[in-house]
Amino acid sequence: MEDGTDVSLSIAQIVQRLRGSHLHSQLERQAKDCLHRPEIKLESLKEDVRSFLRASGWEKRLQNAVYRELHVQLPQCHPTAPAEHLKEPLAYMRKAQASWEKRVLKSLNSMSTELGVPLARMRPAGEQKDLTNKWNEMGTDEPDFLEVLISLRNPNHDSSEDMTVKSHWGLIQVPLNIRDIPQLRQAYSELNLNNGQLGIDDHAHVHPDLFENNYVHIGKRVVVEQDSAAAHQYSRRGCPTGLRSDLWALILNSTNQPQDVMHYEQLKAGVIQHDLLVDYLIYKDVKLTASNDDYYFVFEDFLYQVLLCFSRDTAVLEHFKYNSATPPKSYVHGKVGNEEFAVLYPPNGVIPFHGFSMYVAPLCFLYNEPSKLYSVFREMYIRYFFRLHSISSSPSGIVALCLQFERLLQAHLPQLFYHLRQIGAQPLRIAFKWMVRAFSGYLSTDQLLLLWDRILGYDSLEVVAVLAAAVFAFRAENLMEVASLASAEAVLADLSTLKVMPLIQIFLFATAI
Repeated sequence: MEDGTDVSLSIAQIVQRLRGSHLHSQLERQAKDCLHRPEIKLESLKEDVRSFLRASGWEKRLQNAVYRELHVQLPQCHPTAPAEHLKEPLAYMRKAQASWEKRVLKSLNSMSTELGVPLARMRPAGEQKDLTNKWNEMGTDEPDFLEVLISLRNPNHDSSEDMTVKSHWGLIQVPLNIRDIPQLRQAYSELNLNNGQLGIDDHAHVHPDLFENNYVHIGKRVVVEQDSAAAHQYSRRGCPTGLRSDLWALILNSTNQPQDVMHYEQLKAGVIQHDLLVDYLIYKDVKLTASNDDYYFVFEDFLYQVLLCFSRDTAVLEHFKYNSATPPKSYVHGKVGNEEFAVLYPPNGVIPFHGFSMYVAPLCFLYNEPSKLYSVFREMYIRYFFRLHSISSSPSGIVALCLQFERLLQAHLPQLFYHLRQIGAQPLRIAFKWMVRAFSGYLSTDQLLLLWDRILGYDSLEVVAVLAAAVFAFRAENLMEVASLASAEAVLADLSTLKVMPLIQIFLFATAI
């Protein structure tokens, strides 16, 4: 009975969300227009209208929209549970997240005061004109955040009760339910050694007819059918380069309709009219990260366009219903503390941090139309990337990924873990920067996109932690020889030659438990 109630609640929630959407009004219009068609009979009105919507592709669009809602909707919770429990069920996680947000907002306000720059201002007319003309030419520290995660403790849990000696070796000391190797093998069964994989079999010395040609043919059919669920399943074994942009957009239901292009143009107008303090954080981040990257420096203009528009997009606020974070508030000048004069700042509720632009950079290889690039990035952010910089108990959250990484390494390579710990080179201190950026900026782009195929295919960031552990396993022999943190970092400094899928396959399926 409870299962039936849960399903009913999910259906009601999805119907409510879609009812106010542009798709809903389009479906209504199409249904009304088709009434004038000769094949629509009054005696079989319902079935005829359905048949028309099915034949004209609108039913498929509705299916894809429902599929998208299933992946981003709120988790099931008791009807009387407070709203904050939907964001994050564990009180100590909520407290830690709120404390971190205060630190970040305090830094932003201090920056505003020290530089004498307001949080927002109207750009002068001359500056607006210059920015319009130059739009196509526009060329948070991880260690602090890691220390916050390391200090997390569950006040209701006695860690001495059920933990092994090995589990005390790691930096993350919170009891979260994470998967071990046998469970991961079951969850990621499509990645096993018997299945063909893009990222392995397309580079092997075998005739393309044996795997690649047939796999690409299936991929083309998925794109033609425009089925989000099929694209989702297909990408678990990798997306062919020529089809990846279409498949990702299909999985994310990012359709780039005229209204999406118009929304992007409105955001662009907002950037041109108003100057925000966070704009300077974006400029600085792009200059320090993507502009210095051999793969991404050519996309500097795209990165500014997307990130400046993103900071103004109030549609992003919707994801705070299931994000443990809360959008920061600012106050009209002279009205601090008066809630009537409180405004969300920045408008999207997300303060950019060091490395934020690296979430966008790899997507520039796939989409050369700014509005399409923007809509795909926004969907990637509200599904996945926000979890990498907010404190929560989610299995895809950064806390769980850190714990997953440490547990995998402790189980697989206890000698290596102990050795690195003894010389003051805790593995997580090295791997954290990889995971918090989902490896963007560390792997070669073709390998990074193969990794992100699997994130989308499995609808989880868990594979990021698996890869981080696999990298340590691959370099284990060299790491056993090092005697300091600096030496360990040197061994793991360059990941650009690594092949993602062989590492993950060997770590999960070819290593004795």
